[in-house]
Amino acid sequence: MNLPELGAFLRTRRDRIRPTEVGLPQGPRRRVPGLRREEVAQLAGLSADYYTELERGSAKHGVQPSTQTLAALARALRLNGDERDHLFHLAERPIPPSAHGSSAHVQPALLGLLDRLSNTPARVITDLHETLVENDLARNLLGKSPTHRGPAASFVYRWFTDPQARERYPAQDHPHHSRVFVADLQAAAARRGRDAEVTKMIAVLRRRSHEFAALWDTHDVAVRRMDHKKIVHPTLGIIELDCYNLLSEDGRQRLLWFTAPPGSPGAEQLELLSVIGTQDLSVSEGTAPERLPAAESGSQR
Repeated sequence: MNLPELGAFLRTRRDRIRPTEVGLPQGPRRRVPGLRREEVAQLAGLSADYYTELERGSAKHGVQPSTQTLAALARALRLNGDERDHLFHLAERPIPPSAHGSSAHVQPALLGLLDRLSNTPARVITDLHETLVENDLARNLLGKSPTHRGPAASFVYRWFTDPQARERYPAQDHPHHSRVFVADLQAAAARRGRDAEVTKMIAVLRRRSHEFAALWDTHDVAVRRMDHKKIVHPTLGIIELDCYNLLSEDGRQRLLWFTAPPGSPGAEQLELLSVIGTQDLSVSEGTAPERLPAAESGSQR
């Protein structure tokens, strides 16, 4: 592991990020244009001391960043694909899949937009509906994201295999969501070609869910870009919202956000979400760890 080069690379990437780019205040006493070490640590969910040791590039304290830590740093520092790969090479860690999976590298453009949606529930998901990162309002609306791995990381998979996954939506809307999910998955499967992950998920879903198998055999296809949803909130009741999707260029990631017309009951309920917080929320549409992974002290959302 090339710790000195790793530390130098982290420092240069930190220096080029402006606080406003990641949702932090500029502040009147800031002496450098880039981020402070403690700010990078906060964004990546690490302790300030641990991140400081990484930047120092010293092997004295046995610093061995895990794959999850490196992925969190790549997100915090808005690294592009080449920079993310370089970071993993310097740390001598295997590069995780860049296009999908719970450890996927969130595309910087989508992450930048997410940071600016501070008053709107929003998250970045994969084309298999695995949540990669989300803001506080999304957690307030849909509940804390579970930490499933494998096929169960996909909300589409859980929709057809776990009845609890449907509790956020009125029963009368379930057939509509089922059709939309399957049509969207048809498009994702064709786009990925002979991808082992999606092929396995479809095979398991066909065995476990008669509903999924019947819908899959219709061969209906439609990329999900906009939908009107009714969400059952444990405190606010049913919230009617419009859900929009902005797809990345390759279609494998999308920014998903919820909004409502000004003055509507849904808009008023969204304003209450930031006050209510996440208490009493137990069911989630999410799939990935919290936005800020757990702090790490030498080894490993």
